[in-house]
Formats: sequence, C-alpha cells, structure tokens
Amino acid sequence: MADELTERYRDLLQGSYDCVDRIVLNAYNTLCYSAGGFRQWWRRLMDGSDEHLDNAHLMRMAGRFSRRVRGFAKARNIPVIDCRRGERKHDVAEEYLATHTVKRGLFLVLVARAIAPVWDVRRSRGSLFLTKKTAFVNHYSFHCAARRLVVSPAQPGGTRREVPGSNG
Repeated sequence: MADELTERYRDLLQGSYDCVDRIVLNAYNTLCYSAGGFRQWWRRLMDGSDEHLDNAHLMRMAGRFSRRVRGFAKARNIPVIDCRRGERKHDVAEEYLATHTVKRGLFLVLVARAIAPVWDVRRSRGSLFLTKKTAFVNHYSFHCAARRLVVSPAQPGGTRREVPGSNG
C-alpha cells in the first residue's frame, strides 16, 4: 500500500522510494521547454499579453523572487546559504543538521549557481523572437523537517525511528 504523498501525486511521480528519511522533489515546468509554451506561460501571468515580455522583465522577475525568498527567510531566522561551485547541497544540509536543532517546517535554503536553459527575448519590427540559450542561474533548494515516528520496513524488524534532523 502506497503512502499518502504517493497516492496524492501518483500521476506526477516517476519511480518510487523506500527510505523515509529523505524525499527529493524536483520541479520542472515542461510548458516552458518550447518557445510557444513559454509564451503561453507568460501570457497566463500577464493577463494574456506579450507586451512586457523581454529580457529586462524576466531578470526583474528573477530578482524579485530572490529578494522575496531571502526576505521571507530573514524574517523567520531561516539561514540562506550560497553554495560554492562543486559543493554538494545535501552534504551542506547534513552538516547543518549535525550542528543545529531544527523545528518543523522550512529550516534551510541553499542557493547554487548552475547552467540551465533560458530564453533570450528579442523584438524586431513588431515581432517577438525567442531563442533558447544556456546561462548560469540560481537554483534554490528548500529544506523542510516534519517530526514523525515512522515504521521503516527497509530496516530489520520494521524498526521505529524518528526521521533524522526533524526533531522539531
């Protein structure tokens, strides 16, 4: 029998898990993989208009997201750590858990720069041109904890244990 999370998101999940101490969810907006899909996504945000679709607006949107994440975290005393190139984010999170007591909910935000596909927007003679290129962008990892006593069939005898790092 699948757990509640798996049941709820069955249509969106690939694969399965049998370890209850960590779940990694990667979010991809597949609509934005094509130029037409990207314009459709933008129009949904902007009441059906392409009028303000340009590189400046896209960079401002990314900047607002970053400032809001950092502001949210600062107001709640949640650390935001900018990771160095090659630094493994799960190692950073595990080191943090080893030296800090965390409460239920969001306890850490990690930011790492990596190459990803982005859209370059150009206008010429009233036409809009989208070109896919790669650039360094910030990738955000949100680390959350939930206090749970679980039964793990993967352990001998179905041992009960608390999820590591989630003692809040």
